[in-house]
Amino acid sequence: MPSTLPEGEVAPRDGSLPDAAVAESATRPFGFYLHVPFCASRCGYCDFNTYTAKELGGGASQASYAETAVQEVRLARRVLPHDKPVDTVFFGGGTPTLLPAKDLGAMLKAVRDEFGLAPDAEVTTEANPESVDQRYLEELLEAGFTRVSFGMQSASSHVLKILDRQHTPGRALDAVKEAAAAGFRHVNLDLIYGTPGETFDDWRASLESALSAEPDHVSAYALIVEDGTQLARRVRRGELPMPDDDDLADKYVLADDLLTAAGLNWYEVSNWAKADDARCRHNELYWRGDTWWGIGPGAHSHVGGVRWWNVKHPSAYAERIAAGESPAYARELLDEETRRVERVLLEIRLRAGLPVGVLDADGRAALPGLDGLVEVDDDRLVLTRRGRLLADAVVRDLLP
Repeated sequence: MPSTLPEGEVAPRDGSLPDAAVAESATRPFGFYLHVPFCASRCGYCDFNTYTAKELGGGASQASYAETAVQEVRLARRVLPHDKPVDTVFFGGGTPTLLPAKDLGAMLKAVRDEFGLAPDAEVTTEANPESVDQRYLEELLEAGFTRVSFGMQSASSHVLKILDRQHTPGRALDAVKEAAAAGFRHVNLDLIYGTPGETFDDWRASLESALSAEPDHVSAYALIVEDGTQLARRVRRGELPMPDDDDLADKYVLADDLLTAAGLNWYEVSNWAKADDARCRHNELYWRGDTWWGIGPGAHSHVGGVRWWNVKHPSAYAERIAAGESPAYARELLDEETRRVERVLLEIRLRAGLPVGVLDADGRAALPGLDGLVEVDDDRLVLTRRGRLLADAVVRDLLP
């Protein structure tokens, strides 16, 4: 399978990092992302680095994947010899819960054994609703997981069909109840709006259905038609229309209204939580440009201004690990201006806002023209709701 990863400078075979990057990593919040690249079937809108059994063609083993990932955790320990414990761990995919719970537990144990977990560490796994039951969730809790995120997407059967989702509309709600019965305090539901054929009433019903399960976190994302996906091919052939910007904006406003009324407050443009401890702290690492090590094929990492990405195919990844080498495909060293620009791109999305001091002279000069889109709160720029709808335009003005 040809790689579609970005190019960059050659990454060292031993995974080593500049001394300055290692030193900075000991001073910032620190997380691990563990990528599980397996799916039972491929959703039509998905462009993530995932593989069904048919696509793998016997070229990689789900049964041995956990031990392979554990070896990369041990590589990370050799590269990062500091004593900073891990603040957040996030299992994503793919469908992490296609693996046995004991495999996910073994990967988490490796992180704990090699680095230690902070006393209040957040440990999340994504899960398709049909891939778990209460006993499986109990095993995750026993292994040390603190949070689970279910891909609900919609409560409408015809919308799920267009997205090629396999679960029935009510299954996600049952999964939330099972997670609560297993003992999970923190549960997220992922929703998608703007699917071709989804009406405004469909979206309202999805929101109301999600809220009826009483999760303490909801993510709501506008559908993006990604090149190379089955959905993109259907749109290109004229079988389905492209999402409409005005429709997306109306549905975002409805989501914000209903979620806020239910006691979930926005803390990032597409994320709402009932309380501070319900927020996804791992994703906040990304939005703040902190430190994370990505484990698995195609996973991206960032440590102290060095960003790298692993080889994409599970077979190539396993071969690198078996040879005792870093699976990194390439890397880039971020200069201070690049890191500043990325802070503007990402931190402006947060309810906590972007420090005004991060802006350069041109960015500060653009502020008067953003009246009604941003507010200044304690020397931090915070998007208004209208600003959230036009966040990309705000960033363009702040980075002229």
